[in-house]
Amino acid sequence: MSRRLQRALVIALSRTPPPLLKLLTRPPVNSAGERMAPDVALLMKLTEAGGDYSDLPATEARKVTERDAALFADRIAPCPVEQEVDLGDGLWATRYSSGKSARGLILFFHGGGFALGSRASYASPARMLARGTGADVLSVEYRLAPEHPFPAAHDDALVAWHYAIEHAVDPHRIVVAGESAGGNIAAVLCQRLRGEAVQPMTQVLIQPVTDISERRPSQDEFAGSPALSAKQIEWFMGHYLPEGTDRLDPRVSPLLADDLTGLPRAIVAVAGFDPLRDDGIAYATALMTNGVPAEVIHEPELVHGYIGFTAISPSSKAATMRLVRAVAATLTSSPERSKP
Repeated sequence: MSRRLQRALVIALSRTPPPLLKLLTRPPVNSAGERMAPDVALLMKLTEAGGDYSDLPATEARKVTERDAALFADRIAPCPVEQEVDLGDGLWATRYSSGKSARGLILFFHGGGFALGSRASYASPARMLARGTGADVLSVEYRLAPEHPFPAAHDDALVAWHYAIEHAVDPHRIVVAGESAGGNIAAVLCQRLRGEAVQPMTQVLIQPVTDISERRPSQDEFAGSPALSAKQIEWFMGHYLPEGTDRLDPRVSPLLADDLTGLPRAIVAVAGFDPLRDDGIAYATALMTNGVPAEVIHEPELVHGYIGFTAISPSSKAATMRLVRAVAATLTSSPERSKP
């Protein structure tokens, strides 16, 4: 079946009337009593039937996940300005812009467990952020494991940050954002920048992994999730962390940093059926305990990676737009952070 036909079929199935879709999919209920959205339950059944990329070498797994991104992500019209940007040190990014006076800059790090994902596969959420906030988005093509294991991605994040503050119209209106592994990169970057003259105005952590040293209850509850299974998490970590890496290192597990005071305010997005849900909640809680303002956006019906399911899941698209509006709101406010 051609990719175009596959996409059309999946989208058509997802538009089945919700009552019928609920009968067909029998959406599960989690331990908190939250029921998965029927359109997401359909996607999980389709994903489960499609095989597991963690049975493949990283190079082959990337082809599978790039193909899936093309199927599942909404086709957002290109921004008026989309250009390749050389950040230096062999690092590239894509700049998405309205072409008008930008409200700020969003430095974005894609997801993919530090081993998968790309600027191309995250073009849809990047465009949604640019169009929905009025800010420029700089989506970074950081190096991937296993070819470039820890801490390569974090080194690239620093290079990208320095480019951003040198080229932003207002270096004090930069939002650092990332999804999943990218959320980890964004959180670690904010910690590494603490105390510098220019810091991010906000950190947007979308379903972030914040503590690789410990399994929290959500990881056990959703260990078999087709969106992100325990087997896949271990596959990612096997590629990402060289043998002997200390999982307690705050650059690996930012939740374990000795001190979280003085960091930029945060928006932390979590989903009810995500194994990383408790990671995100724990980090948001720790930030607030340390005096850092943090807004938690909880999407009880959704799964890990929902910002990439916007073509075939109306529930995921609505949630992604709620996140975009939250980022837009922070860009219109004054920079705020806790006192060190």
